[in-house]
Amino acid sequence: MLLHRFKRMPVNTPAVLNSFIIHVSFPALILLSVHDLKISGEVGLMAAMGWIVFALSAGFFWLIGRWLDLPRPTVGALILTGGLCNTSYVGLPMIEAYYGHQGLASGIIVDQLGSFLVLSTLGITFAGIYSSGRPGVGEMAKRIFLFPPFIALVIALLLIPMEYPEWLTLVLKRMGDTLAPLALLAVGFQLRLGHLAGNGRNLAIGLTFKLVLAPLVLFLLYVPLLGAHGQAIQITLFEAAMPPMITAAILATEHDLDPPLATLMVAMGLVISFATLSGWWWLMRGV
Repeated sequence: MLLHRFKRMPVNTPAVLNSFIIHVSFPALILLSVHDLKISGEVGLMAAMGWIVFALSAGFFWLIGRWLDLPRPTVGALILTGGLCNTSYVGLPMIEAYYGHQGLASGIIVDQLGSFLVLSTLGITFAGIYSSGRPGVGEMAKRIFLFPPFIALVIALLLIPMEYPEWLTLVLKRMGDTLAPLALLAVGFQLRLGHLAGNGRNLAIGLTFKLVLAPLVLFLLYVPLLGAHGQAIQITLFEAAMPPMITAAILATEHDLDPPLATLMVAMGLVISFATLSGWWWLMRGV
């Protein structure tokens, strides 16, 4: 934020950093972390988190929209930003900070099989429904299968039976280690608080759902009801508590779905989540 405030870096810095992360840092981290992944029944619960949160968001904000008579663009913005978790740019650095480097493999599964696929399918579909367009099946498939981290995930899963040479492991680790600092730098550089006037009520409802209600429902579903335990489940629930996905706000803006509110959801959600994530981590230590 300070680098942006004092104009110490070019205005297109986030675009450059995001491109490097998507094409280099994230694929390298996936190829390294997923290689040692032990496929188990927990993977289904990990991948399901993103889909469940989006379904909850769609139902919750549809009802809120009817109750408060909100404009369709506002409801669409709340569904997208409330239903899509920032499980990569914010989630992976937070997982590394709270659970260590070994927790990243679980975070990547949650992100790629959950959040990313939800964004690429339901996210694009709902953005079209609440604006005026209708995304085609071909467009959605292209976005999914040509996304570099998704390609890296497929390759990593295929290479699980093979042993990496030492030099490859070292190279992947060096490149993957760049994700956390570059992602946080890109997020901070783009952080805009916007105009709070006129958006306070909708912002409070949106962030209460995203940072409190959604992870609470997931916790009650996974732990008391399904009896799921272990670090992979802790990380899955931790990811459910992440702030709104930056790409969700971009998608909402591209479809003219209340851009000021979508931007505020991401900016304020990121700031507040530093406190709420600490609380969720503390509560889930015994899971």
